[in-house]
Amino acid sequence: MRKVLALVQRELGAYFSSPLAYVVLTAFLVYNGFWFWIIVSYLNRPDTMAMAPLKLIFGGTVFFWFFLLFILPIITMRLLAEERKSGTLEVLLTSPVSEAQVVIGKFIGAFLFYILLWLPTLVYPIILATYSTIDWKVVASGYLGIALLGLPFMAVGLLTSALTKNQILAALLAFVVLAMLFAVPIIENLVMSPALKGTLSYMSLWDHMDDFARGIVDTRRLVYHTSVAAFFLFLATKALEASKGR
Repeated sequence: MRKVLALVQRELGAYFSSPLAYVVLTAFLVYNGFWFWIIVSYLNRPDTMAMAPLKLIFGGTVFFWFFLLFILPIITMRLLAEERKSGTLEVLLTSPVSEAQVVIGKFIGAFLFYILLWLPTLVYPIILATYSTIDWKVVASGYLGIALLGLPFMAVGLLTSALTKNQILAALLAFVVLAMLFAVPIIENLVMSPALKGTLSYMSLWDHMDDFARGIVDTRRLVYHTSVAAFFLFLATKALEASKGR
């Protein structure tokens, strides 16, 4: 456990010793702040239909998803690709830590950075609470959904970073895989088989966030996100083992 914690600390230090972390954090907050202002302005219009602002904030617009599809591959692209390119991956793999510990340590470090991105956005429901009544259970559920969403997204990015030493290629591969997960609802609307529709509905990230945005915490969603993340982390571990053998 101490080895994993040391790797987590090392990874967080690597993030904040690079200007990339500050660029990502600034871009993330500016983007989210802008769309929060757009949402509030839209809801304040007299001709706007009554709707829940929290649902729009927690995955209710395409802008929520598009930014995640671009920003998360950037966060994860350097995790192992940079180590491989600089030659420090070989040193790390020959040290007294296992491939699984390396993967878990880097994953936790990246996930904590992802959570850090969202912490300042807690001010949004606080602002809304000064003008209307806010259900804080829904707020907690929404942020739980965001955290769970980060698990498979980060795991995918870690896997693609383990497959190449080119960070840009790792980011592009992660974007493609995440775009495929994002497109599941579109495929669901095209299929006719009820059984396949049910399976795709279970995999739909849009439906997952819609439930969380309404305050519904379904254990099936918890199982899905954690199991998908575990699967991709397993593949990342195997990719590291294969590279160590070469």
